[in-house]
Amino acid sequence: MEILILGSRGNLGGQLVKVFKADKEYEVVAWDREEIDITDKGLVFKKIRELKPDIIINATAYNAVDKCEEDEKEFTLAKKINAEAVGYLVEACLEVDAVLIHYSSDYVFAGDRKEGYKEDDKPDPINKYGETKLAGEEELIKKSGQGLKYYLIRTSKLFGPRGEGELTKPSFFDLMLDLAKKKKELDVVNEEVSCFTYTPDLARATKKLLESDKGYGIYHITNVGRATWHEAAAELFKIIGKKIKINPVKGDKFPRPARRPAYSVLINTKFDMQRDWKEALKEYLKK
Repeated sequence: MEILILGSRGNLGGQLVKVFKADKEYEVVAWDREEIDITDKGLVFKKIRELKPDIIINATAYNAVDKCEEDEKEFTLAKKINAEAVGYLVEACLEVDAVLIHYSSDYVFAGDRKEGYKEDDKPDPINKYGETKLAGEEELIKKSGQGLKYYLIRTSKLFGPRGEGELTKPSFFDLMLDLAKKKKELDVVNEEVSCFTYTPDLARATKKLLESDKGYGIYHITNVGRATWHEAAAELFKIIGKKIKINPVKGDKFPRPARRPAYSVLINTKFDMQRDWKEALKEYLKK
């Protein structure tokens, strides 16, 4: 079975390549920016028609949340990558009869529900990045009636091994570890409750979902447990045994152009639960 992984040198894409290549049932084709520009509609159709993969996993994304909030050019780019390009992939999958797996974000929700959000709750983004991710979701959903076979996986707060791509960003935990080398005291936002997700776990869960008898549609996959940024930082330094003062602060201590959902926990009602994020973090730190 031939599987095409887009964004293969990114933080999640690299883990997907690793997981699927370990299974001889799959012939993995890994494309990143060097192999394809997913915002080029003609190129997308040409290359996918030639390859005719059985499955396409789209791990590409624009995720500069603040840049696209304050810069119109960046917002245009975010719409091209997170929404328009998804539409091209949808059309290409319909043409070659491929299954499409696409990832979305907790930022499609407003974050005003402390109980969290289930898969069928209505999205209501409060920033431009969230708007582009929702637009990408809508590209899949509106074509489901035409026979599109898709898994839309919402996730949040990714961390894990750094991808090989030059545009990959360090995770929150990587940033905290780097800052702790230079400072004895850190101010960390004690807001924005959500779920952390370990990319190797998400990659394995993606494969398991694909191979399951679960129906196509929307799934929420994160590691179990919810936390603020401050709570996560405290757990990080507890695990490594580093003594450092971590001050809980409000979000307005670090003014940012884009509003963030206050409580965007993704509730999983349809798929296997993943391990606790704290256990996943221990594994990541050991490696």
